[in-house]
Amino acid sequence: VDRFLGDCGIHDDAEASPTGTKDLDELLTACAEQWKGICVAAHVCSSGGLLEKLTGQTAMKAWTHRHLHACALPGPRKDAPDRHRPIIQNRNPDYLREREIAVLNAKDVSSVEDVKASGSSCWVKMASVSVEGLRQAFLDPDSRIHLVSDEKPEDHTELLAIAWEGGFLDGTLIRFNENLNVLIGGRGTGKSTMVESIRFALDCSPLGQEAGKQHQSFVQNVLRSGTKVSLLVRSHTPAVREYLVERTVGNAPTVKDAHGSLTELDPSDIAGEVEIYGQHEISELARSPERLTDLLDRFIDKTTFTDAEQVDIKNRLDDTRAGITEVEKSLTRIDDELATLPGLQETLKRYKDAGLEDRMKDKNQLVTEETTLDTLDKMVDEIGELRARFDTHLPLDFSRLDDEQLNGLGGIDIIRKNKAVLETFQTDTTATLNTFDSHLSAARNGMKTVRTEWDERANVINKAHEKILRELQKEDIDGAEFIELRTRIEQIEPKKDEKTRLQNRLKEGMKQRREILKEWEDFKAAQFRELERAAKRVTRKLANRVQVTVTAAGDQAELEDHVTSLGGRMADTVKALHSVKSLSLEQFSRACREGRQALIDQFRIPPAQAERLADAGSDFIMQIEELSLPATTTISLNVAREGSAPVWKELDDLSTGQKATAVLLLLLLEASGPLIVDQPEDDLDNRFITEGIVPQIKTEKRRRQFVFATHNANLPVLGDAELIAALIPAETIGDAEVHLPDKNIGSIDSVHVCELVEETLEGGKDAFEMRRLKYGF
Repeated sequence: VDRFLGDCGIHDDAEASPTGTKDLDELLTACAEQWKGICVAAHVCSSGGLLEKLTGQTAMKAWTHRHLHACALPGPRKDAPDRHRPIIQNRNPDYLREREIAVLNAKDVSSVEDVKASGSSCWVKMASVSVEGLRQAFLDPDSRIHLVSDEKPEDHTELLAIAWEGGFLDGTLIRFNENLNVLIGGRGTGKSTMVESIRFALDCSPLGQEAGKQHQSFVQNVLRSGTKVSLLVRSHTPAVREYLVERTVGNAPTVKDAHGSLTELDPSDIAGEVEIYGQHEISELARSPERLTDLLDRFIDKTTFTDAEQVDIKNRLDDTRAGITEVEKSLTRIDDELATLPGLQETLKRYKDAGLEDRMKDKNQLVTEETTLDTLDKMVDEIGELRARFDTHLPLDFSRLDDEQLNGLGGIDIIRKNKAVLETFQTDTTATLNTFDSHLSAARNGMKTVRTEWDERANVINKAHEKILRELQKEDIDGAEFIELRTRIEQIEPKKDEKTRLQNRLKEGMKQRREILKEWEDFKAAQFRELERAAKRVTRKLANRVQVTVTAAGDQAELEDHVTSLGGRMADTVKALHSVKSLSLEQFSRACREGRQALIDQFRIPPAQAERLADAGSDFIMQIEELSLPATTTISLNVAREGSAPVWKELDDLSTGQKATAVLLLLLLEASGPLIVDQPEDDLDNRFITEGIVPQIKTEKRRRQFVFATHNANLPVLGDAELIAALIPAETIGDAEVHLPDKNIGSIDSVHVCELVEETLEGGKDAFEMRRLKYGF
């Protein structure tokens, strides 16, 4: 330090105002280029600080100098003095810097108490403590500097490490950073193998069809039989735990706890929020409006409605449909029987005209009496069936009130009081049912006695009836047919009352179903409103980059499948429904009930297909009411250059790279699980990587872990990756083939790693310099 002061012409500390030989520009330039140091404006807002000590052009020149990288404040930018805050926040046009200055919390420390003081220190992220590490940190302060006053990032699920036994990467192990990890290397060095191995270990199914085929091919041809992948995961929910996921090709994954004990957990239980996208999978995802809607799920407030609530409503609708269908079937059978009644009665009238009514009066009465007795027996049997249902619920299950179940609960003494209440209820109920059983048994015995007595009467009448039948045979009259006819009529007549009862049940069932359908529509509307809010939220967060809108019931695939299940030609119906804006399932199902003409008039469905829909039956129509057509998502991307007026284009009008850019920007937002992407640049325009993707990664990486495999220098360098892993073609070190030597792992402020990035991604220093010269930079 004394030597540097001497270079400035300052040789005597005793002088009141020593005068140096270098002006401001020379001093800052010498510090950076000659002494290889870092220029920091200390105590910038204090009495001796740069912004207080210097004024006018001198202050502007000093503040905007290319070699001034950082300044020291006692707190965050927003707490700087009013007159200096716009300068430090880079909003004062006279002091505007090309790159916002890094802010440090740093004070003179002379004692332990000074260290404890607010604003005395901050965190600076470096691979190793060095001047180069500081320079890298000051170039990327948002990524590498954390003030004590900054909000602490939320805990998030992390992939800690992965290792291979057997296969292409046999013996390889990599420990990940909790923020941004970038895998680099030439083609065939194992970058995609690492990404797909994570997917394989966690048993995550690819979203795209092509991605699924590629993953299966990877497992068969790259991992190969016998290869074991081990993945160490740290989960923060509901408490911080570490788990080891192990999977061998051909077997399901297993999950071990921190003690090495096998658990009953699945990988999805500990890392269900991990998102993995292979090569071109984001581009494939961008082609599916339905899959795009799934991306908004993470932005939805799950407290508004639950999956359990949806399942409950669906189950109740299913129950009402089953009940209504059963009643309708019974009504159809009764109507068929009642339809025969007029013909039977007309035939009976002819027998009456022949005088059989009087001659067989006693037998006719006997038929009526037997029908009455059978009806009474059935009534009592139905009551007996109701009684039997109680046996499925008794005795009551008190296991939830056992001490081991309640142990540790604060309200154990209160809850335990329920045991006495329920025991009394069970005793009283059992006594009541025993009494009921006695009454039921007495009724059955009494009715059996009545039946025995009636059987004696029937025997007498039947003997007399047989004599009458023999006499009628001599007259060529079939008396047995008359009695059979009379019996059939006696059996059908009560169906009128049964029909009335069933119609009342149907009416009540339909009323109940309408109430549940109202719940169902309200639930779906609430879901869509949350989806709309999520779309607006995403649009706000990606202001001037991406706009997201959603369309209710835009995905009609389920309805199409249901309609075409009728068979025959239904393509025109599907086409007609597609053309309806804001299709209402309630309106469509009502038109099906109203009949052929309503379907033609309201939905322009061809007559023959409308006829098939109208005749499909109520069960088919009720299933339409129970459908939940997913919303579809429309994404628009601002394709204008940074600083220009927005130019919005929808996904369908974008290039493949632009589509993938818009989708990736959504994927980068607000999620707690790691995001792993294999070579995203394959589907992205390079300009969008720099202007859109990289800034979003730098914003989100404090809250989320990223793992990218890439050939693009912008991701690890401009994204300021905390960990860069440079894979190489296998080289033999000792007895092992190595794809990832320890020295190839680090960040950009590691000299060797920096050289590997330069060589692998930039084509070497000469190529980079030649491009710079050709561009005229």
